[in-house]
Amino acid sequence: MSRSEPRNSAAVALKYNPEKDYSPIVVAAGHGHSAERIIALADESGVPVYRDDSAAAVLTMLDVGQGVPPEMYSVVAAIYVEVMKLAKQCNG
Repeated sequence: MSRSEPRNSAAVALKYNPEKDYSPIVVAAGHGHSAERIIALADESGVPVYRDDSAAAVLTMLDVGQGVPPEMYSVVAAIYVEVMKLAKQCNG
């Protein structure tokens, strides 16, 4: 991590297709500038962004392409609840 990279920022992008995936899949994860880019791409694409530093820190321990393990389901479920609230607010 370079000195100019924000140390505490982390971001994870998840996808979930219940017809194909057993659990949500990590499609992007990073810290610092990589995290900022993940968030910017989500914003540009209209993907809801939920900010939770603790959840991001835990989920960045997973590899890209890895499914979320059962012991992390409660973290992801809490994120999805908040994302659904955000989506409902945006859609009126």
